[in-house]
Amino acid sequence: MSIDIYVCLTVERRPKKGRLDMRVTKAQAERNRAHIVATASRLFRERGYDGVGVAELMAEAGFTHGGFYKHFRSKADLMAEASASGLSQTAARTEGLDAAEFVERYVSREHRDGRGDGCTIAALSGDAARQPEDIKTEFAAGIESLLTALQAPSDAAGDADQGAARTKVIDMLAHSVGAIMLSRACPDGSPLADEILDVCRKEILASLAHGDSDQPAARSPEA
Repeated sequence: MSIDIYVCLTVERRPKKGRLDMRVTKAQAERNRAHIVATASRLFRERGYDGVGVAELMAEAGFTHGGFYKHFRSKADLMAEASASGLSQTAARTEGLDAAEFVERYVSREHRDGRGDGCTIAALSGDAARQPEDIKTEFAAGIESLLTALQAPSDAAGDADQGAARTKVIDMLAHSVGAIMLSRACPDGSPLADEILDVCRKEILASLAHGDSDQPAARSPEA
């Protein structure tokens, strides 16, 4: 009788252990996928979409080439997901910065040289222009998110003010991105690489300061 009870308890426990193992495996697969996306996002920023193949990318992430297709249907799918991830990170890092702080950090030698950890827009806009619509759609959404992060809440007071503020932010972002792209097109040791950054940073900051001075002073409640 005691032996029968022992056998029944053992049978009851096995399915529970199996179900637990399945949950761990699924969670690990999700972590592996996220790691591949993060690795791809960095490598694409460093080398461009065509500068790294699936086999090399998977090896860099610590996996075999064959494991790629357990997570993604194609390299194009990974390109779109990696772009969305990188663009989201850029917007998140920008939140809380005012326009001048953003320009000081963005139009800098540190950002220029740190391509793999930098802005996806500056690193891959030229490549994205030649890619399928789904990647362009991800870029449009990412740029919009960055514009939203850069636009101060107070800029949304009225339609006219909101439109003017958006124009200023688009102009600032386009000049900042262009400065990084032009500087990176020059040799690392070229004086022109630094000159482009220095001139553009000063001009963008001056434009921002001029724009702020054009704003009417806030009226006091007693006025």
